[in-house]
Amino acid sequence: MTAHDTAGAGRGRAMWPLYAAGFTTAFGAHGIAANLGGFSDDAVTSLLVLGGLLALYDGAEVVLKPVFGTLADKIGAKPVLLGGLVAFAAASVLYAVADSPGWLWAARLGQGAAASAFSPSASALVARLNPAAKHGRAFGSYGFYKSIGYTLGPLLGGVLVWAGGLRLLFTVMAVLAVAVAAWAALAVPALAPLPKSRQTVLDLARRLTSRTFLAPTAALAGATAALSVGVGFLPVSGAAAGLGTVATGAAVSVLAATAALVQPYAGRALDTGRITTRTGLATGLTITAAGLGCAMLPGLTGVLTGATLIGAGSGLITPLGFAALAAVTPPERLGQTMGSAELGRELGDAGGPLLVAAVATASTLTYGFAALAALLAVGPLLHLTARRRTILAQQ
Repeated sequence: MTAHDTAGAGRGRAMWPLYAAGFTTAFGAHGIAANLGGFSDDAVTSLLVLGGLLALYDGAEVVLKPVFGTLADKIGAKPVLLGGLVAFAAASVLYAVADSPGWLWAARLGQGAAASAFSPSASALVARLNPAAKHGRAFGSYGFYKSIGYTLGPLLGGVLVWAGGLRLLFTVMAVLAVAVAAWAALAVPALAPLPKSRQTVLDLARRLTSRTFLAPTAALAGATAALSVGVGFLPVSGAAAGLGTVATGAAVSVLAATAALVQPYAGRALDTGRITTRTGLATGLTITAAGLGCAMLPGLTGVLTGATLIGAGSGLITPLGFAALAAVTPPERLGQTMGSAELGRELGDAGGPLLVAAVATASTLTYGFAALAALLAVGPLLHLTARRRTILAQQ
């Protein structure tokens, strides 16, 4: 075995616990969120409390992801990754042991804060452990396992809540986080922080407002917004058309599965030069907007085609967006960039459903889908306009 092969094998072993960390944050977000209002004795029965608990987790991520991303650059991504996983386990144990409504709030806040630490750290490690020529594959695989967590979270969480209530679900979350932390401690190399040149607040503002950061981050936010809208509102659209819960649930599963399966293929296409990040992101936004347009159609056809296209478009965008950010970010600032990009995704996750709900309240859900589709179509239109100007300038 050559030195190159040995390095590749070691890199592969180090990637698996990072995939598991991505699965953990997704499973922790959706597995619990989808079952807080379930049918166990300790389920949340108030819609106001349920909304508060859901917002608490996401709110912690919005505030803290850029902070922990910057910390990962300062002290190293691995310590922040391990600390976040251990903190996630501790927060989960908190409710599993205490079993009271007050501690449920504390546990959910702690889980959100902990996920804010290990999620951007894992993304930064994915970038640093792989050469630039393989960033597409690396982020495609990472996104695949994260999407599996989003897909299986509600189902596996529901089974656990049915078997032993929320306490059992939180216990399993704690065991999972500890296992992943131990695995990462053994398999992930301790990459030393890279020396950094002095960065002023103005330098940071310039970097985070540059087109090379805003364009991929906006695409990632749009993809996340469409996914959130698809998961939340396609079942509503299906129910209004007379479809049962099995059909609407299958549509949501198709959306999540398609997003997961497309990501590795998209990453490989980027690495082999078959697509570029700019063209791929524009294509992904176009497909996602088309999916939202199909969701406007009545009946099962609209629900299934909408779910498939939204999943395919977002699956194309996700690895290309993160690979684009990694390509233009100095290695010593990867944590900060990934944390800020994750903030953009969280804003899309919250803003998409709010936009669709506001428009739907004023008119109908069909117009809500149309509003988000029109917003996502702005990106491809700007891309086409810029491309046309370039062609004209070369003539």
